[in-house]
Amino acid sequence: MNASLRGKVALVAGATRGAGRGIAVQLGACGATVYVTGRSTRSARSEMNRPETIEETAGLVDAAGGRGIPVRVDHQVADEVRALVERIRREQGRLHILVNDIWGATTMEWNKTVWESSLDIGLRTLRLGVETHAITSHFALPLLIAETGGLVVEVTDGTNDYNASHYRVSFFYDLAKAAVNRMAFSLGHELAPHGGTAVALTPGWLRSEAMLDAYRVTEANWRDATAVQPHFAISESPAFVGRAVAALARDANVSRWNGQSLSSGQLARIYGFTDLDGSQPDAWRYVPEVQDAGKPADTTGYR
Repeated sequence: MNASLRGKVALVAGATRGAGRGIAVQLGACGATVYVTGRSTRSARSEMNRPETIEETAGLVDAAGGRGIPVRVDHQVADEVRALVERIRREQGRLHILVNDIWGATTMEWNKTVWESSLDIGLRTLRLGVETHAITSHFALPLLIAETGGLVVEVTDGTNDYNASHYRVSFFYDLAKAAVNRMAFSLGHELAPHGGTAVALTPGWLRSEAMLDAYRVTEANWRDATAVQPHFAISESPAFVGRAVAALARDANVSRWNGQSLSSGQLARIYGFTDLDGSQPDAWRYVPEVQDAGKPADTTGYR
């Protein structure tokens, strides 16, 4: 795996923490140059008010064997995204991989109808989770299609199949995640004539920094959280979805996935990569077949 992406340039938009950080680090582990963007820096935090920073992520990319370049960007602001892409063009002359993992929502309203929801919170969810992806693609894709073989990964929550038959949290969250899946389909259609590929990719139950904090565990002892939530046994580290993106980026036949909705667990079975513990958690089979079905937690056959 090491250095197989050496010479490749990636932009991971929303790489401060969680899936974005995991993806950036795993691309770095394959030798890529990775621009890592977000709003939290050593000198200022975003409204999420968490300690992770883009500089920290860039350092992890370096330590993994790649080159991490942190750039403070608010992807809601078109001029900032334009300047980012102009910088990549100036410094690298090309872009091979775009990962849209921007989210940043701090407040979620669970199980509320559209008329019960706060309009301010709901519309901000769409701005953070949908508009930012569109703005970033608008400016980045002209550079990406300058060479054939470009890859766009739209990171979302839930596969097309699952989201089509399940209500996801609230009207606005449901709409945001469905829209991102559809973006991959649309971008796939637009990129194909230029030799590019777009996919939607969902991790499973992600052991993000915030999730570990919520259960008062660390990556080293995360299984202790199953005493509180037994289904947390199917969870996965951010490295797992990162390895999924790295596998896609290294696949000479990646166009076979163009426009499709994929999951980290699905791709692990196909490409053979594992999570940090050597397992292959397949959350998007487990959730409907075990968790949603009301069965006791049992990951046998699912990781």
